[in-house]
Amino acid sequence: MIIKELNGKEPQIGSDCFIAETAVIIGDVVLGDQCSIWYSAVLRGDVHYIRMGNKVNVQDNATIHCTYEKSPTNIGNNVSIGHNAIVHGCTIHDNVLIGMGAIVMDDCIIESNSIIAAGAVVTKGMHVESGCIYAGMPAKKIKDISPELVSGEINRIANNYIKYSGWYK
Repeated sequence: MIIKELNGKEPQIGSDCFIAETAVIIGDVVLGDQCSIWYSAVLRGDVHYIRMGNKVNVQDNATIHCTYEKSPTNIGNNVSIGHNAIVHGCTIHDNVLIGMGAIVMDDCIIESNSIIAAGAVVTKGMHVESGCIYAGMPAKKIKDISPELVSGEINRIANNYIKYSGWYK
């Protein structure tokens, strides 16, 4: 793993986190507790800050970055960021699933209890409503999320990644 200080900013990692051997965390990055950063994921807090809450998993090959002096990245609690996703200069609230290969662009706000479908592109400045699934390119609301889907998908995946990371510790 590469955990690197840059410009006087050193990554801060909460308790009980798993960082894979090939993960990269650079600069002004703060992780909460029980986070997992998987193989070849990159969190690059070089041009602005990245803040993550507790129980966030950043899956293999995902990239989290920001825009210089404009758009930091803020991620809440209980968030799953799928394989190959790009999260850039945006705000993601609690209990969110960002699907595999999805892209969330600058200045977007993803409200709590939402799902961004695999492959979706959430274009600059979009505001994703709480309790909805957005899909497509550009992403559009396709339906509301049932309480069963919140517990059955969003919470299940976040909890599973805590279990999976335990296998590697």
